[in-house]
Amino acid sequence: MQNVRDTAKEIRRTVIEMAHHSKGGHVGSALSCVDILAVLYWKILKLDPWQERDIFILSKAHAAMALYSTLAIKGIIDRTILDGYCQNNGTLPAHLDKLTAKGVEVSAGSLGHGFNIGLGIAYGFKNKKNNRKVYAVIGDGESQEGSIWEGALFASKLGIDNFTAIIDYNNLQGYGRPCEICSYEPVSEKWKAFGWHAIEVDGHDMGSLAGAFEEDHNGKPKVIIAHTIKGKGVSFMENQLIWHYYIVTDEHREKALSNIE
Repeated sequence: MQNVRDTAKEIRRTVIEMAHHSKGGHVGSALSCVDILAVLYWKILKLDPWQERDIFILSKAHAAMALYSTLAIKGIIDRTILDGYCQNNGTLPAHLDKLTAKGVEVSAGSLGHGFNIGLGIAYGFKNKKNNRKVYAVIGDGESQEGSIWEGALFASKLGIDNFTAIIDYNNLQGYGRPCEICSYEPVSEKWKAFGWHAIEVDGHDMGSLAGAFEEDHNGKPKVIIAHTIKGKGVSFMENQLIWHYYIVTDEHREKALSNIE
């Protein structure tokens, strides 16, 4: 896993550079799901041939920098287009747009939508007896959306066992802790009650993540509750609410890049 850990560091450095260049927010949200994406793209997803690839959807699309960085480092998109992130007349929007880059499978940003689009894609694969799989990362704040739970009900009813949801459970949303805003605990028990195979892991332990992805679905859709830290990898950003929206200044950039190393 050392190569994946090194890759995750490179993704985090790229996220910091993009956040600094764009003067945009959501850096903490992007950093929390980097390890999940690194394990998926370097250990789990079938991407070759491209026409038969597994599908990954970042439903918490405000963390777009994490996906763009991952796609660039994986060689799916050209790294030069990262310079146009969140710029007027630029190349990549702050929230995902399917028409902007290879590997961006859906347009998302309105929370709860990417998850359900992914369920539809996975259901289509099953009906066609296609072995392709679908993975979607959702946020813990996003999990308060009613559309998430409507999709969860239908997924188990329809036996969509080629779909895996990953909750980036960093315990911070835009304006506070989920438990303070609209608590949905106990998380694992709720998903199990909705007919899902639920697994809880440390979302920064790559071995545990890989094991959870590889674990059998037992004929059910699977949800991995990944306990993460907002701003992970940059000590002064970790578990700090302000880094949902705060911008990366020159001073922050220098300190963050040094901290990642």
